Amino acid sequence: MDQLQIKTALQITRPPQEVFEAIVDPQKMSQYFISESNGQMEEGKFLIWKFREFSEVVPVLVFEVKPSELISFEWEGARGKKLKVEIQLSEMRDHSTLVKITEGKMPADATGLTWYGGNTEGWANFLACLKAYVEYGINLRKGAFDFMNEK
Repeated sequence: MDQLQIKTALQITRPPQEVFEAIVDPQKMSQYFISESNGQMEEGKFLIWKFREFSEVVPVLVFEVKPSELISFEWEGARGKKLKVEIQLSEMRDHSTLVKITEGKMPADATGLTWYGGNTEGWANFLACLKAYVEYGINLRKGAFDFMNEK
């Protein structure tokens, strides 16, 4: 059976160090992605992420961190499935940063397709929000998912 893997990328017109800091620093990440974290992304750290729009917390185990190049971690990307995420940063000729994200592998079945659709959407949103925050200081998530908590 084929395996599904999420792969997405976006170029950000800021240097890799600035983009890297926006990802590993929970104070900065809370301006465009999570609502809070119990620490900075560092190798071997076990973190808990919270999101404004979801009631559950997200455990994150950080595997590898190479400043301005790579952040690798594991999380429950699909219910009951621990999946590896890699965020690679590459400096472009104009000193901007190409951010590439890959996430886990899942079977190409109903569960895998649901994960693939939802998390591909999530990572595309992450990249757009990261770009808006790093380039313009804008938090695109603010109010964007309030509808999810309405009854």
